Amino acid sequence: MAPGYVHGYAEGEAARLLDQASTLTELLHRDTAYPAGSLVLEAGCGVGAQTVTLAARSPQADFMSVDISSDSLRRASARVQGAGLRNVTFLAADIFSLPFPDGRFDHAFVCFVLEHLARPEAALAQLRRVLRPGGTLTVIEGDHGSAYFHPDSEDARRAIGCLVDLQRRAGGDALIGRRLYPLLVRAGVRDVRVSPRMVYADASRPALVDGFIRKTFTTMVDGVGEQAIRQGLIDAESWRKGIRDLSRTAEDDGTFCYTFFKAVGVR
Repeated sequence: MAPGYVHGYAEGEAARLLDQASTLTELLHRDTAYPAGSLVLEAGCGVGAQTVTLAARSPQADFMSVDISSDSLRRASARVQGAGLRNVTFLAADIFSLPFPDGRFDHAFVCFVLEHLARPEAALAQLRRVLRPGGTLTVIEGDHGSAYFHPDSEDARRAIGCLVDLQRRAGGDALIGRRLYPLLVRAGVRDVRVSPRMVYADASRPALVDGFIRKTFTTMVDGVGEQAIRQGLIDAESWRKGIRDLSRTAEDDGTFCYTFFKAVGVR
């Protein structure tokens, strides 16, 4: 996770990340698999929310999962061990100065990391550097500007906007999903293909209502409420109404839509 990670490092955030990963596994990872014998770099693995899925889906590939946070690495290692996986090695490393030689890896994977970085271009340059020629780079990011819902609510949209503003103040970009194609192309990655992955939830899809509307998105926005109020982005009453209206979209007549972007390119 990045030093400017706006969501914090508390246990509740770790639980949200794991809920998010389990809810979105099929949507984000259905076409992610690496050949036997591959060496794969997972950069910014955090608490291992994506690591378990990656390693389980490619059991004959070897993964090097790195993060700048030693506490996150400890949690990730425990999670991988608990899943009985033996094909992951963890290492403390900074994505801006990866401690690997040029061309070390067959593939690289990064998910929900670039949005928190002030210099995503520099991170992509490092990832490209450590890839062998012909190796692939996979990047997955969200875009908070893609959220729309029923019943619509100006207060709910304002609460989401507070998260976007806080992330911008921390040096990140909560709207980065829409920028993946030009970012990768400018980094020298070729044959870039971006596929939007839309989450749509209504009462006919109760697992997504609970897993995404309640436990992933609304929880994520609600988690920055104290920061938003403290920094003067919104008053407390408007914030409470915004979160209440976001939660309202999880009721029987509510709907919610959000788009992730998955980019794959070649070194």
